[in-house]
Amino acid sequence: NMVMSFRVSDLQMLLGFVGRSKSGLKHELVTRALQLVQFDCSPEVFKKIKELYETRYAKKSSEVTQPQPQQHRSPEALSIHSSYDRGSTVARTSISTTNIDYPALYGKYLNGLGRLPPKVAKPEVRLVKLPFYTTLDELLKPTELVPQSNEKLQESPCIFALTPRQVELIRNSKELQPGVKSVQVVLRICYTDTSSPQEDQYPPNIAVKVNHNYCSVPGYYPSNKPGVEPKRPCRPINLTHFMYLSAATNRITVTWGNYGKSYSVGLYLVRQMTSAELLQRLKTIGVKHPELCKALVKEKLRLDPDSEIATTGVRVSLICPLVKMRLSVPCRAETCAHLQCFDAVFYLQMNEKKPTWMCPVCDKPAPYDQLIIDGLLSKILTECEDADEIEYLVDGSWCPIRAEKERSCSPQCPILVLGE
Repeated sequence: NMVMSFRVSDLQMLLGFVGRSKSGLKHELVTRALQLVQFDCSPEVFKKIKELYETRYAKKSSEVTQPQPQQHRSPEALSIHSSYDRGSTVARTSISTTNIDYPALYGKYLNGLGRLPPKVAKPEVRLVKLPFYTTLDELLKPTELVPQSNEKLQESPCIFALTPRQVELIRNSKELQPGVKSVQVVLRICYTDTSSPQEDQYPPNIAVKVNHNYCSVPGYYPSNKPGVEPKRPCRPINLTHFMYLSAATNRITVTWGNYGKSYSVGLYLVRQMTSAELLQRLKTIGVKHPELCKALVKEKLRLDPDSEIATTGVRVSLICPLVKMRLSVPCRAETCAHLQCFDAVFYLQMNEKKPTWMCPVCDKPAPYDQLIIDGLLSKILTECEDADEIEYLVDGSWCPIRAEKERSCSPQCPILVLGE
């Protein structure tokens, strides 16, 4: 709050004090100063901010006698950086337009945490896309957690406000279950690695506090194997139920263990999808035409020039390997080399509870955006209701494979009894 009340001259003095660039428009200077306060602040910088603040208002009060603006009423604003545990009225203070460019406040100062693009473009940390989360807005780009001391346990604060549109999106969204909205503000954490999109990864000793309330963070899966450490599912952390759905600033503190590895955090407004919604989308855009599937069968059964034995047919089960039930929506990944399918309904439900996105047939990655519904096998399932297995032939045709019990009922040669 103190920094956002500064004039250009105050901002230039602050940035010059720490050796940062003093050039640029006012909103750029404010953004740079806020970034300094959020991530690179020291006791000396806090002291300088307070000195500039008090000097400015001392001059102002001597020139014109008027009450101090409410949002600048005390150095208490510094407590949101030095200690989030102290009670403070700052959290519920509405954002005032005094001395603040209101549109820029949403777009640059709070939601972006004042990240200015560097002079030389550097690669940014990117998070992998999650099928069950559709990103509506990026509230905070992935930003590195910077240790402020040599202590193993660190606290990294940030502040931001929701726009009126974002608040309405949350309020008007449907409930996935009682008290859980489908439109959410989520926190995602990953390694600070720019070489490729990163999976969610929590640092040790993680705790997340929103407006003085601790959020629930997924725990560990117990391991049944001796000597194997339990695994922790690292997912987006839903902050919505502790957010102020108003113009008030929200304060988030991430507590984390500093053990040498670097982590980055990002904030997103998302819509959480259900497995039923993903299934419907797959049925709409992911069905592979029967003729294309037939061509794939013929391709796989063609004689390999390097092989001395020709493949005349390949068997495919009509039973899902996941749940041992008959397939209803036969599905596999485009990247899979096999023709065997699994059931899309159960596959999506399983990944909704515990996302692994691994093919149950070949144990290779089968991400949602690579899934296809086999149009040929879907057709076979409706035409072949009395068999649990079929065989594809080299010309692309198929025939049912009857169970052994059924075969034993067919006429057979007389049984030879030993001893006669």
